[in-house]
Amino acid sequence: MTETLGWLLNIRNASSIDHVQVSLAAPWASGNAFWVILGCAAALAASLWFYAKFHRRLGGGARYALGATRGLLLALLIFTLADPILQVTATNDPEPVVYAVFDGTESMTIADDLPVETREALAAVVGLQTQGSSAALGASGSAAASRAQWLQAYLQNPNGNLLTRLAEERGVQVEPFIFDGQNTSRLRRLLGEEENEDATEMADAAVQLTTEGRVTALGDMLHDLSTQHRTSRLASVLLFSDFAQNAGAPPLNASRGGMSPVERVGAPIYTIGLGVQSAVDIAVDVQPPPKMKKAERATIAVRVNQSGLTGETVDVNVYAEPLEGDSLTGMSRIPVGTATLTLDSSVMYVDMPFTPEQAGRFAFIAEIEPQIGEATLENNTSVRAVNIIDDYLRLMFVENEPTWEWRFVKEVFHRDRLVGMRGFRTFLRSADPKVRQNNELFLPTLTPQRSEFFANDVIFLGDMPGNALSDRFCEMTKEFVGQFGGGLVVIAGPRFGPSQLNGTPLADMLPVKVDGSMAIRDDKEFDLRLTPLGLQTDFMQLGETADARDNAEAWKSLGKLPWYQPVQGVHSQATVLAEHPFDLCSDGKTPQPLIAIRRYGAGEVVYVSFNELWRLRRLHGEKYYRQFWSQLINRLGLSHALGAQKRFVVRAERDQYLVDEKALISVEAYDENFEPLSAATLPGGALQGEIETPDDVGRPLAPREIAIPELRTGRFEIRVPISRQGQYVVRVKDPVTDKVSEVRFQATGASAELRSAVRNVSLQNEIAQQSGGLAVELEEVESLLDKIELKDVREEVTRNEPLWGTPLWFVLVVGLMLGEWYSRKRANLA
Repeated sequence: MTETLGWLLNIRNASSIDHVQVSLAAPWASGNAFWVILGCAAALAASLWFYAKFHRRLGGGARYALGATRGLLLALLIFTLADPILQVTATNDPEPVVYAVFDGTESMTIADDLPVETREALAAVVGLQTQGSSAALGASGSAAASRAQWLQAYLQNPNGNLLTRLAEERGVQVEPFIFDGQNTSRLRRLLGEEENEDATEMADAAVQLTTEGRVTALGDMLHDLSTQHRTSRLASVLLFSDFAQNAGAPPLNASRGGMSPVERVGAPIYTIGLGVQSAVDIAVDVQPPPKMKKAERATIAVRVNQSGLTGETVDVNVYAEPLEGDSLTGMSRIPVGTATLTLDSSVMYVDMPFTPEQAGRFAFIAEIEPQIGEATLENNTSVRAVNIIDDYLRLMFVENEPTWEWRFVKEVFHRDRLVGMRGFRTFLRSADPKVRQNNELFLPTLTPQRSEFFANDVIFLGDMPGNALSDRFCEMTKEFVGQFGGGLVVIAGPRFGPSQLNGTPLADMLPVKVDGSMAIRDDKEFDLRLTPLGLQTDFMQLGETADARDNAEAWKSLGKLPWYQPVQGVHSQATVLAEHPFDLCSDGKTPQPLIAIRRYGAGEVVYVSFNELWRLRRLHGEKYYRQFWSQLINRLGLSHALGAQKRFVVRAERDQYLVDEKALISVEAYDENFEPLSAATLPGGALQGEIETPDDVGRPLAPREIAIPELRTGRFEIRVPISRQGQYVVRVKDPVTDKVSEVRFQATGASAELRSAVRNVSLQNEIAQQSGGLAVELEEVESLLDKIELKDVREEVTRNEPLWGTPLWFVLVVGLMLGEWYSRKRANLA
């Protein structure tokens, strides 16, 4: 009955009709059905009168029947002129959808050296004996086939494959996708954008498979799937890949909302692995410390991974190469050390001491000579860039009067080797003016000269009254963060609070929305609660290990907090790192933020809703307290040029590029007072420089002059085409000092995809396990036919369409017309 009614109302696969409503869309009838009813009644009455007056020879019953039939036809015509719209709400049982997602990255071009048994099993599952699948493997034969060719052969197997059998035997709709991309992994549909593609067309999808993706970012791909391509009919996902995750968000880690990209898909993921699990290969990974200082001893760690080479002996060579800074002409590779290593385990470490003699940005490079039988050579070299500083971080702490936080932060950074006594300065409003003039710790004014103010790296803003913050200070702070990439830390205090910033330029920079009417809340003690993103943020890591439980235990040292400063809400661009366990913002949904961060222009702003972090000292002394503040200023300060160096900064967008890409070279250029340079004041209207490129064998060619045009006032950019592998050097002359700043970058011919020759089996298994699916090899894929979970899909559908366009209307009109015609024939009236 429901199926018949659904057909009449033009609703397919309806298990129940829940609601039916008719409305009138014609302007003359909309909102006033009286005239429609009156017209229909008049048509019915006129028809009855016609038959009663002019067909008296018919019996009374026949006259009234024919009159009613004709009247209903006329009424239907009038009703049609009123443009009736049928609104039907029904529950459907559509066929479930299975997404087949294929890896389209460069690692799929790797031709694995497969064992004989595996190769024979694959040949059987792809139907190698047939002409169609054999052609997909190429003329070189199955032994040299790449991962992508095995996959194409499987999809083109005329004997069928899992995808076609799912459609034919289990009645599902299979939709094929591929993920690829240059900087991340984006999902795109194969076989066009139609949702009803027949799974039997998988052979056509196989032809469209490419291997052009430069990175594998499974987390980003799954996020794309759960947002851009999400459907309520999704029952399962089949993921064909080698799972060589090397970019983007991790697929298994929780993000905003506490769910991982795998969990956000909301359906079991069945992972089908391509590629060998082990191969003859050696990979090197250089791990220099994140911060290094000139003339101070550091340790360069090198991690060596190997498979199939146990017992062999290799030499690990490490050297440093300058990338940018003042003129580096004549500087070449700086030897760090060489170590001879006997490979007796799959993972080994080498530590090499190094004392840098120059400052600047350096690339640390570790190399191992190629070994016989290696599957890929791209991972025999590892490069990591580090800033070596010959300077100190400059911190400016603005506070109204001494607080415990002010005292302990000062002590921490006075003993920090990257800050020291020279780097920490404070403006203390309550300090005696003579002290501010004579003690070098204190700043005499809140708004010194621009050259002095912008030489700072991080500004701490404590519990200051709003009338003490001049417009000049606010505007310079805004420029300091937005233009020069400085860091700003706003620490709320119990006396004035961040509400004092309401209406100032600083309020627009905060991660939170402040309200001048909100006072501190100190009625109940509480425990700070870390958010999932807070657990992943670098400066929030206080534990001895990366384990989240260890970090949470360290934060318990803070104890219960007696108060905090509430805010109206959280800025849309902010990331909340710690929140109140039960108090909410003005919207009644968002927990009150306790620690939050937001990117503002080139810099970042951190908000702390209390000045009680010194309580981290109560159980473990300075251990966790020092760790938090040191990690925070390292993030806010060391990611940019230090001090006055930020006046003229030459940068490459990346340290490594691929051939055929274009390298972006940017220059931030200001004068002595940190006012932005303009092209109108420069000879030729641009910055002058030169570029040194490699020849066909990687040797440097003679430099050629370049002009770097102005993008906007204070910023100059040029894109350099990369045509050969090797080192590129760009030198730019500072028009103020005539000094030359230099930046170097490498060009390689292969992407990160070829740095690993083996499949990431552990990630494959974990994705399947976390989603509730299964992990299998390509040669075992047919076993999934009866194991794939196809949950019942029910969806409520509401449709609005003209009633006269439904089969019901056609049946009524034709039925009445045929009924009247037949009756008139029987009565000898036609």
